Amino acid sequence: MNNKIKEKSVKSSFGGISAALSLIIMAVFGIFPSMTYAAPVICGIFIAVAVIEFNSKFAFALYLAVSVLSLAIVPNKESAVFYALFFGIYPILKGFIERKTRGAFSWVIKYIIFNIAIVAAYLICSKLLNIPYDEIGAFGKFTLLFLWGSGNAAFLFYDIAFTRIVTLYIYKWQKYIKRLLK
Repeated sequence: MNNKIKEKSVKSSFGGISAALSLIIMAVFGIFPSMTYAAPVICGIFIAVAVIEFNSKFAFALYLAVSVLSLAIVPNKESAVFYALFFGIYPILKGFIERKTRGAFSWVIKYIIFNIAIVAAYLICSKLLNIPYDEIGAFGKFTLLFLWGSGNAAFLFYDIAFTRIVTLYIYKWQKYIKRLLK
């Protein structure tokens, strides 16, 4: 078999399986309110693997496919919005940011992207999807401020954990995935 044809077949298979698994995870896990944010985080790992094994262009196409399909068919629209606006694209952006910048400047850019994404997600979920964030919790009128602050704190842990998961993938799991992709 021609190497180009084989490479396209492997990419197509990986893309189809990754997209299907992402949609299943988003649909099944999204049923549980505690998994609203965990499901898109887990699905972002498929994007990171696509960047590592293929390239950012392929990963972006996979991200777009999962975003559009999840917004169309996943019952938990909040989960789909957070995937589309942040957790799906961030694995691609993270690699680019970390290759082009260093230190504190890298973190400033990441936090700017995160905050733009969560504000956009909040506006879409609250205004278009009518999810009542203002009525959540015992914090009353400070609920949004609390959510924003805790979200920014959680982002620090997410970014560090994501880096460790990617590192673990490269050093422990990549050899097994490479065998499957041959």
